[in-house]
Amino acid sequence: MYDHLLNPSQLKYNAIDFNQLVAAEIIPALKQAINIAMERIDKIKNQTSVNFNTVIRPLEMASDEVDRISHIYFGLHSADCSDEWESISEEVSNILTNFANDITLDIQLFEKIKMCYDHASVENLTGEEKKVLEDYYKEFVRNGALLNDLDKNLLREIDQKLATLSLEFSKNSLKATNQYELIIHDQTRLFGIPDNALEEAQAKARAKDQAGWLFTIDYPTFNAVLTNGTDRKLREELWRAYQSKCTSGEFENNTNIKKIVELRYERAKLLGYKTHADFVLEERMALHPEKVMEFLLELKDRALPFAKKELAQLQELAKLDGLEQVMHWDVFYYREKLKEKLLNFNDEALRPYFKLENVIDGVFKIASKLYQLNFVENQNIPKYHSEVKTFEVYDSQNNDFVGLFYADFFPRKTKRSGAWMMNWQDQGLQFGEVKRPHVGIVCNFTKPTDSTPSLLTLDEVKTLFHEFGHALHGLLSRCEFTKLSGTSVLWDFVELPSQIMENWSTQRECLDLYARHYQTNQVMPQELVQKITESQTFFEGYATVRQLTFALLDMAYHWNQNPKEIFDIEKFEKEVTKELQILPIVGGVYGSPAFSHIFAGGYSAGYYSYKWAEVLDADAFAYFEDVGIFDPTAAQKFKQYILSAGGTQHPMELYKQFRGSEPSLDALMKRSGFVS
Repeated sequence: MYDHLLNPSQLKYNAIDFNQLVAAEIIPALKQAINIAMERIDKIKNQTSVNFNTVIRPLEMASDEVDRISHIYFGLHSADCSDEWESISEEVSNILTNFANDITLDIQLFEKIKMCYDHASVENLTGEEKKVLEDYYKEFVRNGALLNDLDKNLLREIDQKLATLSLEFSKNSLKATNQYELIIHDQTRLFGIPDNALEEAQAKARAKDQAGWLFTIDYPTFNAVLTNGTDRKLREELWRAYQSKCTSGEFENNTNIKKIVELRYERAKLLGYKTHADFVLEERMALHPEKVMEFLLELKDRALPFAKKELAQLQELAKLDGLEQVMHWDVFYYREKLKEKLLNFNDEALRPYFKLENVIDGVFKIASKLYQLNFVENQNIPKYHSEVKTFEVYDSQNNDFVGLFYADFFPRKTKRSGAWMMNWQDQGLQFGEVKRPHVGIVCNFTKPTDSTPSLLTLDEVKTLFHEFGHALHGLLSRCEFTKLSGTSVLWDFVELPSQIMENWSTQRECLDLYARHYQTNQVMPQELVQKITESQTFFEGYATVRQLTFALLDMAYHWNQNPKEIFDIEKFEKEVTKELQILPIVGGVYGSPAFSHIFAGGYSAGYYSYKWAEVLDADAFAYFEDVGIFDPTAAQKFKQYILSAGGTQHPMELYKQFRGSEPSLDALMKRSGFVS
């Protein structure tokens, strides 16, 4: 039973047949998959001949069916979550948490792994085999294999609670976003807002059988109003709604935050670590919380003076409108006016050149020039939603199949906010053979209207390139084991392929490939290209301080030996971030209850990695700039040592093989404009 869930499909390249998926089948299929996995685990435990090929290799494939169902379920839960799929989320999470603990806390299985680990030197293992063996050993130790039975049971309870709480946090955030609606009937309040955003707001109102314009707090709507709307009260109302998600009411997340932080601390202490951050960072490039804090505080010292200077300029401009104090809901609006004044440039001037279909075509052309990839759309591959686009990816040099690529671009009520890349099928050893990957990117971009195609902002273009960089990391993986393949690298290295890709989006050579006016098909004029270049460091101080605020808040929650003393989430957040608050503090509005990255998305004690990866990407792209942004040797080295290597070596060793040296902070400081 449930063959379509338990086994790769018979479709071309084993593409998932989304048309067959039924929520009611997930739980029974998952239980059956776990039974199959446990039978395989028992065989490994009963092995009398203990070596890599009798223990580690079969262990790598023991849970293939479980992994397949997990990828399918959580992929749909984030990208197209109906009530039926949501209703089973807690049970699915509990089943998988128990299964993971059953394996990592199994002392007999760990003994077999430890025997392999202790005698690895006598086996003729490849570098990748040594690395996967080491990772399994460390994973078991870090997840409680050495605990006594009493503590193992306590660890199980903690993991069960954490899995449930993270789901609850995510669920509340999605529901709070979907619940908010603001109807505007007075058209005079809508001056400045782009026509496409107004068309969409009208369409949303009509869909609810209402007159006027219906505004939500999905990011494209929020950004359009905050950046362009002249009605200050409207900007404030939408900003307060967006920034106070889940702070109170039916979908309040403060209670969940307290429980999550306390449980993570208890778990770390149980495993012998001072804090959750100490536990997490042991398996990061940074290694220690002290190094992360040193890095963040150095960036703060560099960026804060620039941010304050930028805000002073903003305040001077706002005074011309009679505004004595710039508030949070004024920043986007006056930032655009300041950009127009200083650079004679407005982001809206770029939109006509960023038709979504052209940007997609452009990013494919850039991938072709760099890595010899060919993307072929196939509308016959089953989709989980009608808006999804599906592509077969080939190596254009030898026509070898590289992987499947799914792209999903527009907001909907069944999709969580933000943008991300996900694996539908990992690259590596599964079901007895090394498989090619199926990857997807999911975004929430400006939607087309009846009269206008989807025209992206520059930020949305960069987001597409960013997520596509993650996708390339998955697609170009050439590993034997899924445990090491694709994006399965240390967390503060995983953003390098995505963030470096953003650099290509604004280069003249690249813009000529895709930035064409949607009505005239003319390439972007040099004047606008120059404006983009000049604007790259515009308000970079403010943007950096904003990211540092998130990163320091994350560390405050997780490098904390007294989490039970966090009584008031709002007070805690504002105390932690007060040195970075260059705008007046607004009561009742704070971000932690919607900070899904750290409470539901895997970035706990790891949000710093965005800035850490910027150091890597600035240094890496400086190399491309020196030799040519499409230089074949540089591209081949980046492909070989970064995109294809996965986690087969420590990331610093891989980086040095690509670059020839460790990264320097200087390139990021220069790119950000934080130099004299």
